[in-house]
Amino acid sequence: MKVLLGISGASGAVYGVRTGAMLLARGVDLSVVVTATGWDILAAEVGDGKLPASLPARRRWLGKAMSAGRPARLYADDDFRIPFASGSNPPDAVIVAPCSMGTLGRIAHGIASSTLTRCADVALKERKPLVLVPRETPLSPIHLENMLALARAGADILPACPGFYNHPATVRELVDFVVSRVLARVGIDADLHPKWGKTQEEPSP
Repeated sequence: MKVLLGISGASGAVYGVRTGAMLLARGVDLSVVVTATGWDILAAEVGDGKLPASLPARRRWLGKAMSAGRPARLYADDDFRIPFASGSNPPDAVIVAPCSMGTLGRIAHGIASSTLTRCADVALKERKPLVLVPRETPLSPIHLENMLALARAGADILPACPGFYNHPATVRELVDFVVSRVLARVGIDADLHPKWGKTQEEPSP
C-alpha cells in the first residue's frame, strides 16, 4: 500500500508524526510532504525548536521522530516531479494530518499550487481516499463550507476530536484515538485503543 502523508502548518504536528509511525510499523510504503509552516510547527511542538537545514537530514530527523525502523520518503513541497503529482501514478491514499485551514481551502477549490495540494487534488479526481484532519477552533462559515465541499467531493473530514469513553490517562492516548480513526479510513486497523463495547461492562442478566 502506498500512502502520501502531508503535515501542514496547523498546531497538532504530533498527529502527523504518530500517523506516520503507525503506517511505517504496518509496512506501508510511506511518502511524506511537509509544508514550510509545517516544519516550523514540527520544530516547536515535536523537536527542540531547531531542525536540520537539508532535506536528507530532515528525512533522518523525521524518521527518528517517528521511531521508525525504516525511513519514509520525504519530498519537498515544491517538487512536482514526485510520482503522486500525476493521475497516471496516484497513491492508494492521501492523509493530511494536521490539515490547516489554508491547505484545506486550497484543496477545496482545486488550487494545486504546491506538491501537497496537487497530490490531494489527484486523490480526489482519481477517487482515492483523501483523509483530512483539521485542527482549528472555532470554525468560521468559510471553513465549514470548504469542509462540506470536500466531503461532497469524496474526502473524509476527520477533525482532531478525541473521545473520552476509554478514560484516557495520557496525551498519547488522546492522540492515538484520532490516529486510529485516520488509519481506519484507509483500511488499516491500528488497534490502538479498545473499541466501543469492549470498554463497557456487560449488562446484568
